[in-house]
Amino acid sequence: MKNIALFFLISVVFGCKNDAQKTENNLSDISEKSFRTFKVEDSNYIDLEEVWAPFQDQLSSFSKEKYGVLKPFIMNQDIPTLQRHIQNKKLSYEALVTFYIYRINLLDRENKKSLNSVISLNTSIIEEAREKDRKRPKNLSVYSIYGMPILLKDNINAKGMVTTAGAVALMKNTTEDSFLSQQLKSSGALILGKANLSEWAYFFCGDCPSGYSAVGGQTFNPYGRKTLDTGGSSSGSAVAVAANFCAAAIGSETSGSILSPASQNAGVGLKPTIGTVSRSGIVPISSTLDTAGPITKSIIDNVLVYNAIIGYDDKDFKSISTSKIDPKKVLNTSFKGKRFGAIKELLKDSLYSNSIELLEKHGAEIVTIEPENINLPDFLRLLNLDMKADLPLYFQNHANKKMTFNGVQSIIDYNILDSIRAPYGQKLFQGIVEDSSTPEEFSTIKSTLKTNGKAYFDTMMKTHELDGVLSINNYHAGYAAVAEYPALTVPMGLNKENAPMGLTFITKPFQEVQLYQWGYHFEKVAKKRPLPNHYN
Repeated sequence: MKNIALFFLISVVFGCKNDAQKTENNLSDISEKSFRTFKVEDSNYIDLEEVWAPFQDQLSSFSKEKYGVLKPFIMNQDIPTLQRHIQNKKLSYEALVTFYIYRINLLDRENKKSLNSVISLNTSIIEEAREKDRKRPKNLSVYSIYGMPILLKDNINAKGMVTTAGAVALMKNTTEDSFLSQQLKSSGALILGKANLSEWAYFFCGDCPSGYSAVGGQTFNPYGRKTLDTGGSSSGSAVAVAANFCAAAIGSETSGSILSPASQNAGVGLKPTIGTVSRSGIVPISSTLDTAGPITKSIIDNVLVYNAIIGYDDKDFKSISTSKIDPKKVLNTSFKGKRFGAIKELLKDSLYSNSIELLEKHGAEIVTIEPENINLPDFLRLLNLDMKADLPLYFQNHANKKMTFNGVQSIIDYNILDSIRAPYGQKLFQGIVEDSSTPEEFSTIKSTLKTNGKAYFDTMMKTHELDGVLSINNYHAGYAAVAEYPALTVPMGLNKENAPMGLTFITKPFQEVQLYQWGYHFEKVAKKRPLPNHYN
């Protein structure tokens, strides 16, 4: 939970807007935000004729009947199951890709069910899928992501595609592959396209709905279109997974931007240990806190995608080599002997308390804890100062060289020329420009935040000999961010407003295998991932 100062920093900026009412000690403030009237719903910049032109031949020969035949083999299936269907010749990679493209065309834009989750598609994806079919290894493991169509949050560079971060200023930002995209491709995955997001990863307007970007329009939640928040900033990634527009998606997080939308769209989201996934070629907020991570329908899919994107990158100063996770080790696990901290105030939430009881029933030891009231001073300043320095480096090293932008001020100046580029204003960008510090002061800010974040978790974990801490959605994302601790959210059902909620496991760095083991066992015994009624 959050004090008044942190609520802006952690929830409003990066997490879901419904978490924005939290205070440190008042659980009654944890509730859905008052839903606002959207100033803009549809994109003013996406040319749908241009988007669909490369796929006309494929779509014209892909009938409603074919779509219906393939549906049971693809909808809500995990990656190992998809691979088995392909192995048994019930599917092909080309058919899988075509199914997703057909479904995006059918449901994502300009109709009564529009979700606005996808910004762009890879124009060569059909031919790439055919190539995967031709070259499919004979003994391919079902735990491979070979041939799997993956959507990238549109702040992640991919060769031949535009990376916009949702901003009109970057609509000509055609780039080379990010390190992450290279890793996916080397694992055989297909880059299906780019997912919508909260513009500039939610560090732009300050008072705008989650899931809005000028390029992509307003993303909607399939569990409650126009009534439930999508969470942000990886809104489109989580929505597209929930709506079965892709096999999996990649999001990014500074503080809550994977955990929030994954939770609110009944997905599995991993915020990895910072450094295990490269940030090179990703439009930044904070080189101190940023990381990318997978959003999926299941734990096993999350493991497979995570394995594909990790790797040491000498261009990322925080990059760390880490081993891939054996999926079979994740599948064979239990809660026996594991000790988790359940936060006392959160136990007033019925989904959380029921989940805690379920963990206990299956062998976990639960300790009710009351965390110390530890603040995160100057959190916003850390982000301001990092982005002020990091965005120019992105333009210098990873952006299209034909663009003339060199930092935050140049973006502000560009947006001022046309009001539809920033209908909710650009308050946070203006705050970045106005902020400054000495190198010594900046170093102190970072050091204090990391110390306080680690103390928040370490004190209770050491005192109570805990393996992990249990939270809800992105409620403790800020502390995990500055501590550089990994977190995993897993669906735990619908709340009284019929909004999906996630049980979030948090533990010490480089313990992703533990997170996945706990998450898989909870997923297996809880079976609490609901399906969106109108998108099945």
